[in-house]
Amino acid sequence: MTKDRHPKLTWERKEDEAWAASVEVRLVLDHDAPAGLAADVLAEAHQLVHEEDRPALDLLGDPDAYAQSVADERIPEEHRARSDAHGLTPGERVSGSFVTLGIGGLLFCGFEWLRDGLWVGIGWPSFTITAAVVLGASLAAAALATRVAGRVRGAWYFAAAAAGAVCTGVGVTPFVPTGELFALPVPVLMLVCLAVIAAAVKFPDTTIDRWFTAAPRSGDDEAWFAHLDGLLRGRHAMPSAEARDHVREARHHLASTPGAEPAADVFGDVEVYALRLSEGPRRGQRLARRQFYGSCFLAVCLTILLIDNLTGSDTSPFWLAANTGALGATLWSLVGEWRRSTKRPTPTIADPGNSRSPGSPS
Repeated sequence: MTKDRHPKLTWERKEDEAWAASVEVRLVLDHDAPAGLAADVLAEAHQLVHEEDRPALDLLGDPDAYAQSVADERIPEEHRARSDAHGLTPGERVSGSFVTLGIGGLLFCGFEWLRDGLWVGIGWPSFTITAAVVLGASLAAAALATRVAGRVRGAWYFAAAAAGAVCTGVGVTPFVPTGELFALPVPVLMLVCLAVIAAAVKFPDTTIDRWFTAAPRSGDDEAWFAHLDGLLRGRHAMPSAEARDHVREARHHLASTPGAEPAADVFGDVEVYALRLSEGPRRGQRLARRQFYGSCFLAVCLTILLIDNLTGSDTSPFWLAANTGALGATLWSLVGEWRRSTKRPTPTIADPGNSRSPGSPS
């Protein structure tokens, strides 16, 4: 039925086809568009381009900006409010982290197979460092999910625990007994990685969302304002000072409102209200700044690994080249993220972030 409703579109120009593909990717990945919306939007754009006989880029503008305008106009606020600046919910953050972990394990096993052969020896040092990495990655995934859920303090706790797990594993590895405990064929380890990927994909994201997301208690204004502050700082990448200003203005508005209505009745759902406050021309700038900070951390880690590879006596040329290439790509992305984070935003005529004041109830 879906294929009949949304037949495959045939674009007359290659550049229009590329434009449509970019819009679809942005709607799905960046804005978590509901099922069918991208197909409906592209069908309308296809008809308009055909009637006007003009390129889609000239007629409808930049694909990223067009996808953003579609998201603002046609994706319900309640749907968009559940996601962070990347369009991901806490559950999708966790599942994506474990998929990444599984893919990384697959690649590592494949490289080891090519380098050392079919069988790999398992000893206490390798077991210790592997357990530390898996535990650290799991805690880091929890930190990401907790931050998206607006629990900023909990996110810092999970992040500290992740760093502690990895550092502890690396620190105790030289003191554990050496020698091989047993050997396994590499395909068995690859099957374990595939099982991790399959479990992450199949496990419902909505269930994980419920684990990390808890609505403030009804009538508890302090909890409502605390959750608003956490959502602005965590889910929407807003600086702490700016988030505090919004919360302060909301408190002032509530205090000046006649009667003793709770914050939830005056402002509405806290997630939707946080989304409204976060929207505007500076949203992309905030996202780029957070990406820049993350890339800086990754660059530091890759630099440490590169120094270790250069000073090691048995460094593989392949790993050295891979490390150098990854560091170069990260540094290149840093340049673009820095430019986007420092670029002066251009306000739009009808900007949802500017059309509502912090004190306006929904």
